[in-house]
Amino acid sequence: MNRVIQFIKASKVELDKVIFPTKIQVKQAFIAVLIVVAVIAAYLALVDLLMSAIVSASLKG
Repeated sequence: MNRVIQFIKASKVELDKVIFPTKIQVKQAFIAVLIVVAVIAAYLALVDLLMSAIVSASLKG
């Protein structure tokens, strides 16, 4: 039981050292992730469109 109490105390000490992000930082990171995902999705959609057009043109002869 003593080891559990020591673990909990040590965990609390470590959690006190953690610097949690502010709401503004979380919001900025969220927006950045959305922008990156949107750009990658648009790029992949363009590549897919291009590749399907090439395959369709080559199959038609």
